[in-house]
Parts: sequence; C-alpha cells; structure tokens
Amino acid sequence: MSHAEDLSYMEMAFGLAENGVGRTSPNPCVGAVLVKNGAVVGAGWHRGPGRPHAEIMALRQAGSRARGAALYLTLEPCVHWGRTPPCLGPVLDAGLARVVISGTDPNPLVNRRGANALRRAGIPVSLGLLEEKNRRLNQAYFKHIRSGEPFVTLKAALTWDGRMATRAMSSRWISSPAARDYVHLLRAEHDALLVGVGTIARDNPRLTVRHPLWPRKKLLRVVLDTRLRFPSGARLLDTRDSGGILIFTGADIPAAKARALEKKGAEILRLPGRRDGIPLRPVLRELGRRQVASVLVEGGSAVGSSFLDGGLADRIFLSLSPKLFGGRGAPSFYEGRGAFTVRDALRARRARIFELGDEIFLEGYL
Repeated sequence: MSHAEDLSYMEMAFGLAENGVGRTSPNPCVGAVLVKNGAVVGAGWHRGPGRPHAEIMALRQAGSRARGAALYLTLEPCVHWGRTPPCLGPVLDAGLARVVISGTDPNPLVNRRGANALRRAGIPVSLGLLEEKNRRLNQAYFKHIRSGEPFVTLKAALTWDGRMATRAMSSRWISSPAARDYVHLLRAEHDALLVGVGTIARDNPRLTVRHPLWPRKKLLRVVLDTRLRFPSGARLLDTRDSGGILIFTGADIPAAKARALEKKGAEILRLPGRRDGIPLRPVLRELGRRQVASVLVEGGSAVGSSFLDGGLADRIFLSLSPKLFGGRGAPSFYEGRGAFTVRDALRARRARIFELGDEIFLEGYL
C-alpha cells in the first residue's frame, strides 16, 4: 500500500483508540484496523482492564478474512500475561501479510519484543507511523510506566487578570455553565482528582463527574490535609459511589477525628510531613503504587503553586473568563517562589488555545 493509504488506516486506528480515553487506565489506549484488498475487514479498540485488547477484537471480527491482511496497530502487541493472555500468539497465528505499528510499548516487559517477534516470524513490520500521536494519546501511561508516578495536570478557572477568586475569596462562578460542563469531560479522562482541604472547607464540592456521556465514571478523590481539618459534614462523604476518598494528612492528628472520617468511608493516610504542608512526592508515589496513572489537580493557588515549585506538574489547563477581579488580596494562579528574572520564568511548551463561547482555554506542557 502507499504511504497515504497507510496513514489513512493508521488514523482510523487512532480514532478507535481514542474511545478508550478515561476507560483503559492503567493500560494504554490502543486501536487496531485490519485491511484486505482495500477493505476494512476487522477493527477494535481496548475497552478497559481485563477486556480483550484492540488487535484481538479486530482479529475476532475479521475471522478467516484476517489471513493475508495488513494489521494497523497503534501500539505493539503485548507479549506477557496480565489480566489477559499475550496478544502476540493470535497475531502470529493469523497469517497476516504485514503489520504497521505506530509506537513501541515503554513497558520493559514488552518494549520492542512484540515488534521484534513479528519480524523473527517473517512478517514485515513498519514501525513509527504517527508515533508522536501515540505518545500524546498515552502520555499518562508512558509516564506511569517509566516513573511509577501519575501524569499531573493542573486545572484552574481564571479571570482575564489571572485571579482565581475575589479578594473576599468568592469564586462561584468564574466560568460559564458551558465551560464547567467541559471540565467534567476533562475530569472523566483522569483516574484521580486532587484538592487541598481549603477547597473542601470553602466550596464543599462533590468532586464527581457529572456529565451524560459518563454516567458511571468513578474517580479517586484525593485531599491534602496536614492537620486533618476535613469537615465531618462535607458533601464529598456522601458520594462514595462515585469513587474512593483518600486523605493525606500529617502524623500528629486527632485520632478520634480520623476514626470518625474512616467510619464515613474515607481512607486516612498519614505521612511524616512538614508544618507547611504535605510532601507531594510521596503522595505521587503512593498514587502510582495504587495504579493511578493520571491526576487532575483542582486545588487552590497554594496547592497548584506547590506542584509548580516542586517541578511536579506535567500539564497546565486553564480557562479564562472575560471578567476582571482586581484587588491585591485576590489569589492568582501561581503564587509560589516566582521568577527573579524573565529568564527564570516557567515556560509552557506545545501551547494550545481554543475557544468555547466567550471563554478561552489554554493548554501547555512543562
């Protein structure tokens, strides 16, 4: 096939893979397309942990028509047992004419072994088509596999002058209903949502995904609370069906308060901490150990600034509403150490801007 045809079918495979965003974690999003004599004879995408992988779905759909077909796969086939058997065997047995793979799997149990095994079996393999697209789609999986920590996105709603609230700490609502609806879609793409206890005390949020496209999405809700000030009547405690509640706190906390919150369904995890806050690196390591591959930080200025100062944020996602709050006491998005000179400024890479109504969304990587 021509390069243009290969590109077209791989784009189709990525279109399928994108259906897995927010569903497959801690596994990657993968899509597969089988093509024979210019016609698609099989297609599939990975729908979640424990469910068949994309190439297996495509092979099942194609049946005997897979023999002599070309397989377009966004990630090389796995070669190890996990919740499902290795995919390599069925792929080798299918009698494929060729395999086009976008990217290799960073998992050391798999990395290049799938592609190399296909080549050793005499199947022509093309590797690297739209590889950058694969890295972007699976950015959380790649980081989690390589570092053991989740991919961290800082999200905030701001005014045009960069304020997160007024000088009286009023912030409802900076953004429009349409923008807030979009944020629920963003939440649904993540495994966990993290805030500081100040957000719980001030706003009493539910921290759930409320969108018709995600009626049963569950999130781990993570709260940083050095002195266990978590309100016993917080609405969050009434939403246990929407995911777990994990409170990171210090070692010296009221035991009775901890027991009371645990009876209401929260998990309390004590960390030897500092007086100025919970150490973030142990938090991320613990989340990674729990197979949390992505976390959306919606905390206030102090929490977000701590992630930025610690070099622990991977992505920033901001919505800008056409309002001006002003006031020296009004909190802004980044109030950490700050830059001494212009050259010291944190700079976002791969910046992207889009509009929704009269609001502007900014996305960038650190």
